[in-house]
Amino acid sequence: MAGPLEGIRVIEFAGLGPGPFCAMVLADLGAEVLRIARPGAPVEPRDVTTRSRAQVGVDLRAPEGAAAAMALVARADLLVEGFRPGVMERLGLGPEDCLARNPRLVYGRMTGWGQHGPLAQAAGHDINYIAISGALHAIGRAGEAPVPPLNYVGDFGGGGMLLAVGLLAALHAAQRSGRGQVVDAAMTDGSALLSAFMYGFKAQGQWSNQRGENLLDGGAHFYDTYACADGKYVAVGAIEPQFYAELRQRCGIEDPLFDGQMDPARWPLLKLRLADIFRTRTRDEWCALLEGSDACFAPVLDWDEAPAHAHNRARRTFVEAGGVMQPAPAPRFSHTVPAEPVPPHALALDQALAAWGAQP
Repeated sequence: MAGPLEGIRVIEFAGLGPGPFCAMVLADLGAEVLRIARPGAPVEPRDVTTRSRAQVGVDLRAPEGAAAAMALVARADLLVEGFRPGVMERLGLGPEDCLARNPRLVYGRMTGWGQHGPLAQAAGHDINYIAISGALHAIGRAGEAPVPPLNYVGDFGGGGMLLAVGLLAALHAAQRSGRGQVVDAAMTDGSALLSAFMYGFKAQGQWSNQRGENLLDGGAHFYDTYACADGKYVAVGAIEPQFYAELRQRCGIEDPLFDGQMDPARWPLLKLRLADIFRTRTRDEWCALLEGSDACFAPVLDWDEAPAHAHNRARRTFVEAGGVMQPAPAPRFSHTVPAEPVPPHALALDQALAAWGAQP
């Protein structure tokens, strides 16, 4: 694999959600990632988060399987696991055992609640983790229940992505000191961190606990989505005065009530009036008028439309691998350019051990 992480070896213990996403990011950036799964686990080429790496079946409960896994760990730079606290220790593959075998190893642990705390052993999912960080409370329409933002905030942003950042930071430290360490990535911590901007706004008196009544949560008329004449939607984000003026000029809005852009008392009525305006044309007609301007406008595209958009095509934001349309690796690099993603593939354990020069 080409990319800035070429030469870095990663052991991934197969799991769901944020762990595979983290491993995918590392593989996208050129790391050699070996995914250890249970014997007989299928390799699913349509699972985008398992792309660009080999999968080997290992029975970790059998002594010979655990020994083989440890032999591979001894040759790795990074490790990713997402079991409940204590599971890896019971398998003889916990941080203490692995770091004794490979002192330079960076051992990444991905959980919802973290390695300690009153909830550490409880089951949960993204929605639960973002609930206690405050993030979920802020998402949704005024007067309605909070809306789960898919699993972007907990699993992928606050979980897998921050684990990847932590692993690379610890790798940098290990390369300087020769000493590895454990990275404890909890989705509760991560989703709280992703909310730093809002906590700052709240401290400044610019954000309230009232859902759907704030600047960036759909409360403001100039930062929301609107239905068009054809039932499709557009997104408007004209916050700055000059961008707001551009939106008004292009939409022909002369109503003086719109002059009070930052008056929250006017927002509910202005939202209704702006909604009426957007319902007068189809989404494509609004795109022809506003897209590419400083009105801070974009069409709301579905999963099929997004890869076909001209901007996404120009940047190759989406690529096809193994017949599956999927997001391309990101971000972009000027020199160490990552390779195109490829579907996952199965590898026999003896082949994996030989390739890594590992001896159980």
